[in-house]
Amino acid sequence: MSLSPSRVFAELNTARPPDQPNPMMGTAVVVGGSVAGLLAARVLSDHADSVVIIDRDDPQVAGARPGVPQGTQLHALLPGGLLQLERLFPGFREAALARGAVEAPPEARRNYLDGRPKVVVPDDADTLAGSRPLLEGLIREQVLRLPNVKTVTARAAGLVFDGTAVTGVRCDVGGVAGVERAELVVDAMGRSSRLSDWLEQAGWDRPVTRRMTVHLNYATAVFRRPDVTPPSTVVLALNTSKTEVDVAGAAFFAIEDGRWMAMMAGYGNDRPGRTPEDFVRRLREQFPPEFGEVADQEMLGDVQTYHHADSRRRDFHALKRFPAGLISVGDAVASFNPVYGQGMTSAALHAACLSTYLRSDPDLRAPAHHFLALQRVVVDAAWSISTSADLGLPHVDGPYPRGYRISSWASRQIIAATVTDVTTARRFNDVVSMREHPSALARPGVLLGALRANRRAH
Repeated sequence: MSLSPSRVFAELNTARPPDQPNPMMGTAVVVGGSVAGLLAARVLSDHADSVVIIDRDDPQVAGARPGVPQGTQLHALLPGGLLQLERLFPGFREAALARGAVEAPPEARRNYLDGRPKVVVPDDADTLAGSRPLLEGLIREQVLRLPNVKTVTARAAGLVFDGTAVTGVRCDVGGVAGVERAELVVDAMGRSSRLSDWLEQAGWDRPVTRRMTVHLNYATAVFRRPDVTPPSTVVLALNTSKTEVDVAGAAFFAIEDGRWMAMMAGYGNDRPGRTPEDFVRRLREQFPPEFGEVADQEMLGDVQTYHHADSRRRDFHALKRFPAGLISVGDAVASFNPVYGQGMTSAALHAACLSTYLRSDPDLRAPAHHFLALQRVVVDAAWSISTSADLGLPHVDGPYPRGYRISSWASRQIIAATVTDVTTARRFNDVVSMREHPSALARPGVLLGALRANRRAH
């Protein structure tokens, strides 16, 4: 099925849930209770009599969860993701602010490249700053408040098939084997999803898995924030290969409970900030003065580290045979270099794909090819944004897509122009925040405008 990527993005970014629930199935089961699974359950609540979320983690446990090892790290909710959450949960933004999330309007965001400030505000959309547990916890609370959604604390053990359709999930509840029957099963098991194995064990083909090795090393620390309303609430600093420091970038966000959350990242053998002393020293010495001001505050708790070996995607859309009654969402389909902050926003757009698919009145007894086609557009977009940037890293050696040299040159021109040209910066930000498809940057007028801006800057 051939779809116009730009048209799909436009539809997904304007789609809204139905005004009234329209049940078309009895029970839907979601395997995995993180952000992608919760958002899928929210969509399914409009189309199923009952939605069951199977998750190993107790939903009542607050804070970072064992099933989300990256939950202690800095997270970004891009404007495109906030837009989707507000549509799924009207009033989400205000509810998050009431819980302590911090507004991050354009004037409160700072961006540095190789130590130099960007002189153009690159965006006119508001976003929120807050920890992953706060944002995910609020989503979970809103979902579990729905009368037809429940959770089961259990370990999913496999799928139940009836001919060419999935009809349920086998699970282990406290050592007791059981089955949750469903007309639609959603895999939201994250990067470690076992769906490919389950398909292969049942005689189906497993999807091709593509990987791009990045070996990203994260370190995150929390500091006390004395200012209730600081002038800057989101500050990012990126370093290119032009600099000689071994830190690829750093950022700090104002988060709930009067705290700063600061992060720094390195690639390969570079593991900056693993100790409190190294973390504080680098913030003071290798980044703009704002970072030093954060480092001067009291550090709360230990430095939390995380290693991201590779970006990966499972191409379910390319399978010639696929069972009915089954889809996959979130990191179970594609997970990207977390530096670009696409995870939660991609999950929200997968939910929008599911909503669009279910509102088309599909035959659930047939494979969800239309959903897979919609989702492919979102995955392709996020994958192209992150991997094209990763291919510019010195230690990454492919695989290179066709036409990479030309597209890489054009991307460098556009990124350079975002520092001085408002029009280019806004178009670029619409793409990286996933409100527009990357094809919007491939238009001749965009590149010509960037070249003119760069010529004026020199």
